[in-house]
Amino acid sequence: MATLERFGQSGHDLVVLDETRGRLSLGKSPDNDLPIPDDPAVSRVHALLEHVGPAWCITDVGSTNGTSVNGERLFAARTLADRDEILVGRTRLVLRDVGARGDITTEPLRAAPARTAGEQRVLVELCRPVLSGRAFTPPSSVRAMADALFVTDSAVKQHLDRLYDKFGIQTEAGESRRVRLANEAIQCGAVTLKDLTPGT
Repeated sequence: MATLERFGQSGHDLVVLDETRGRLSLGKSPDNDLPIPDDPAVSRVHALLEHVGPAWCITDVGSTNGTSVNGERLFAARTLADRDEILVGRTRLVLRDVGARGDITTEPLRAAPARTAGEQRVLVELCRPVLSGRAFTPPSSVRAMADALFVTDSAVKQHLDRLYDKFGIQTEAGESRRVRLANEAIQCGAVTLKDLTPGT
């Protein structure tokens, strides 16, 4: 049995999550399955909790202030583990689900090649727009990466040339080469959403 512990402006309470319902809406409106009427930073319909297979998942449904899990803003559906902290508006929710300890991990399709610190910084800047949550967003341009990293265009290009070699990207040219590199970096776990959060 899973529960959701709520810490909000009107105090602290506990909700038992009914797995048979399958899908539960969260939001300011009293018509939601899990209403949060006392938080002005919560949208009318803010997020959905769904029981999928053995786990609960959460999806932000276009709320104004977004939804975060363990400090990371959601850009897609996220599977929840026991003791995950969800932030909707100014309300903190903690999932208690001993059946979802998060012990099982998934291996990436392929291992990321070794990278220098400078190469990793370029990769993160390259992927930043792609991981922003906007659909079909191209990766950063050389100029944008250089500006963000306070280096020259030629320094970025040198790092990119080495990264193309390391990731085995040889045939494409220009923007399509950067798109392929960004996709490869994200698929093999070389760049994740955590990399876009300062201080992590």
